[in-house]
Amino acid sequence: MDPIEALNEIAFLLERERASKFKAKAFRTAAASLAALDEDARRDPEQVRRTKGIGDSSFAVIAEALAGGVPRYLHDLRERMGGIRGSELRTLLRGDLHSHSEWSDGTTPIDAMVAAARGMGHEYLALTDHSPRLKVARGLSPERLRDQLEVVAGFQSEDFTLLSGIEVDILSDGSLDQEPELLDELDIVVASAHSELRMEAGAMTRRLVAAVSNPRVTVLGHVTGRLVSGSRGTRPPSSFDARAVFEACAEHSVAVEINSRPEREDPPDDLLALALEIGCLFSIDSDAHAPGQLSLLDHGAERAERAGVPPERIVTTWPLGRLRAWAWGA
Repeated sequence: MDPIEALNEIAFLLERERASKFKAKAFRTAAASLAALDEDARRDPEQVRRTKGIGDSSFAVIAEALAGGVPRYLHDLRERMGGIRGSELRTLLRGDLHSHSEWSDGTTPIDAMVAAARGMGHEYLALTDHSPRLKVARGLSPERLRDQLEVVAGFQSEDFTLLSGIEVDILSDGSLDQEPELLDELDIVVASAHSELRMEAGAMTRRLVAAVSNPRVTVLGHVTGRLVSGSRGTRPPSSFDARAVFEACAEHSVAVEINSRPEREDPPDDLLALALEIGCLFSIDSDAHAPGQLSLLDHGAERAERAGVPPERIVTTWPLGRLRAWAWGA
């Protein structure tokens, strides 16, 4: 087995199961360090062992791959991943409208996210790094977002489109945490609440309705903000009038995000059913912060299929032309 491919697959699978970002990054670093060596050096165990960025675990993977077998570390990860059930709906998804890079709180450069998305067969991916107020996530100032737009423009090809975007923080009064004129330049605007999640229900309702009524917003991200498991612990859902919020989403053609991260399962099943009854559009998104997490779409698709969400109401099943027409209000 090619050792570089083995190292990158290990990183991808560690990212998918939301393991320590440092562990996954160590294998990606080892893959890059090995790729920088010439062919002869890659097959010299002593030189490989001395190479900066290659530790004991990654060296063992390299040695086992060069010996002709699947490295034990990779074999065990594949075994753990083997129980994930696929769905018919997953095969219909053409892309993903919520992802992060190292420009904010993601773990890898944009090109690694693009390569992973293309490798999974995506036709498009929206890059939606955080907005300025979320300092803990290195949210993008207007100046940094403008710089990023120039980078995004360089990733277009005949078979794949990197959509410009942002996950913009919904401020306490329902306004958006970025310059309006700059939001006008973006393909996708995912609006999410990240602070004051225990706000009184009436105020939270007004906050979310104001956000989705803004013509610049295309997707309402992880609507309740809840956490049901994971390293960050649990968090109860925000309280608000879900009917009022989803009716505003339907009125303004804003997609309700089905967040695919297993620690969120947002919206909860009862709110997913309500949004479906009201007639909302949906966007099945990974909220990926690393390349391997793009594959979390499996979880979101399985939830949507179980809930009976029709594929035609899921914007991420749409071809790029139709998606862009919707996003730009055409």
